[in-house]
Amino acid sequence: MGESLAEILDGAAAGRFPAPDGRTTVVEAPSGRDWGVIAFTAHSVVFTDEDPAWVRATLASPDCDALAATMHPRFLNALLERTGRTTDTIDLLTVASALPGDPPLELREITDPVHPRVVSARRRRDGVRMWAADGGVLVLGRGVAGRWEVAVELEEGARHRGLGRALATAARHLVPEGEPLWSQQAAGNARSIRAFQAAGFRPVGSEALLLVP
Repeated sequence: MGESLAEILDGAAAGRFPAPDGRTTVVEAPSGRDWGVIAFTAHSVVFTDEDPAWVRATLASPDCDALAATMHPRFLNALLERTGRTTDTIDLLTVASALPGDPPLELREITDPVHPRVVSARRRRDGVRMWAADGGVLVLGRGVAGRWEVAVELEEGARHRGLGRALATAARHLVPEGEPLWSQQAAGNARSIRAFQAAGFRPVGSEALLLVP
C-alpha cells in the first residue's frame, strides 16, 4: 500500500478502506508509544518497528482462518512477548466527523493536571483535555498516529439517562472542523457501543494496542 498508518486511518475515516484482499499490511509504528494491530474487513494493519518478515512468519503459525490471524491470541501473545509490551483488550474501533457549533450540553473544563482520569489518559494521548457534566466526564486528546480520540466515563447513578450519548455527541463539537474523531469501545461493553453509535460513531474495525509497561 505504501501508506503510513495516519494515511490509512484518514482513508478509513472517509470511507476509503484497505482492499478486502485477505492480506496484512505491516507499517512503521508512528511513534515509540503507538504500536498495535487494526483489523478492517478482510485486511489487517500491523504497526510496529519489528521485522516485517517475523510478523508475516508468525501470522502463518496459528491454526485458524487467515482472516482471523492478526487478532488470534497466539499471534498477539507472540507479539507481546517479543516486544515486552502489554495489552488491555481488543476494542471496537469507531469514528465520527466533527460537528459545527458549541456542544449541546453544559460542560465544565477540568484543568487539574493531577486528576486521576487526566493522568491515566496522558499515558496514551497527547494534549489531553477533560470536561465534566453532571454525572460524567469526557476526555479528549491526540492518540494513535496523532488522531483525535475521545473517551467518556459515567457515574453509576447517572447511567440509563442518555448521558453517555450526550457526552459522545458533545465531543464531536470540540474537535477542529474537518477532523475525524475516534473512539474505542471494548467489544463486550454493549452499553458503551450503543451510546457511541447513537452519537453518530461508525464501526470501522477492531484494534489491539500494545502498551508500554
